[in-house]
Amino acid sequence: MSDIQPSFYPVYVEIRPPAMENDRADTFLITGGCGYFGYRLACSLHKKGAKIILFDTVPPNRDVPEDIVFVQGDIREYEHVEKAITGVDCVFHIASYGMSGREQLNHHLIEAVNVQGTQNVLKACVEHGVSRLVYTSTFNVVFGGQVIENGDESLPYLPLHLHPDHYSRTKSLAEMAVLKANGTALKDGSGVLRSCALRPAGIYGPGEQRHLPRIVGYIEKGIFKFVYGEPSSLVEFVHVDNLVSAHQLAAEALTSEQQHRSAGQAYFISDGRPVNNFEFFKPLVEGLGYPFPKLRLPVSLIYFFAFLTEMIHHVIGPFYNFQPLLTRTEVYKTGVTHYFSMAKAKAELGYEPQEHNLDDVVQWFRSRGHGKTPHSSFLNRLLLDILFVAAFVAVALSFLPLVGS
Repeated sequence: MSDIQPSFYPVYVEIRPPAMENDRADTFLITGGCGYFGYRLACSLHKKGAKIILFDTVPPNRDVPEDIVFVQGDIREYEHVEKAITGVDCVFHIASYGMSGREQLNHHLIEAVNVQGTQNVLKACVEHGVSRLVYTSTFNVVFGGQVIENGDESLPYLPLHLHPDHYSRTKSLAEMAVLKANGTALKDGSGVLRSCALRPAGIYGPGEQRHLPRIVGYIEKGIFKFVYGEPSSLVEFVHVDNLVSAHQLAAEALTSEQQHRSAGQAYFISDGRPVNNFEFFKPLVEGLGYPFPKLRLPVSLIYFFAFLTEMIHHVIGPFYNFQPLLTRTEVYKTGVTHYFSMAKAKAELGYEPQEHNLDDVVQWFRSRGHGKTPHSSFLNRLLLDILFVAAFVAVALSFLPLVGS
């Protein structure tokens, strides 16, 4: 979800009434639709002839097809959700808050968006006859820092009190509510609500605006000087195009034509290629012209540092809301092995992840002026040489006798 702003009455902006060759084309509402993933999903569905409504707190900051409708509103306000959802066939509920960084420390807003917002979506679906709902969940509903190797959907939810962060806890509560609502009778008598949940790994792709710019910022500021955890630790990622494909397949599998086979189900979604977190980002670091760190520190040390950072933020956050270098949850998610089987998604959804790498991500950042150039490297070396010579001269002069002594 885009940054939350104070509640307001929804504003509707429709550039052009949808002109579809097929009058029965489905209408999709995408909550958090102006974010990176929501936008990519909207464009993909639009190319297939669907009618799209984007629901978010802020307008899209990219060019959107002319016949996509944008509805500005706050998911915490039921009236906003209710008006946006009228006449919709299927909802992709993507909007959430508190995934990373300092957002993870705003418990009140996380609860309001992730739990109450989801309840608003469920209520509106039932009240207004929306028969399909696909919820974007997270790996974190079962993961809380313990090692998981090739886990599957039979794993139980992590007990709520064991979640190291409020985001994961509230996403668990929201997913439980979504799956429990499956089969609820619609108020208009047209049938029942069919719902499912997708649990994606960390999302990447060109233009991703949540995680990758933060990583690149650390690289460019010279903060990325070490890695942590065992080299054998494995995690997973999902390219945005694979995640788009999974959501479309899940929505199709909720239809009667496909026997509602995804109804009431949860699915892990990734590229299906477990990899060490830091090895995954190595092509990005080197592609931008920076050396990859050789220093490796233990997870326990970094976790303790993250804990101290969170405590400091708790004290001074109300006065200075700084960006923590890492949170405890981010340490677990990047330094502790946890990866999952795609077997269920492949068998029931027909999900087949395509192979991707970070080449297009590197090119995206390069095209926007990021990364070292030979010129900047020369200037950096020259500056270091000057500082070294100045320090040497200062030390040498300190041994000379003072005038008049």
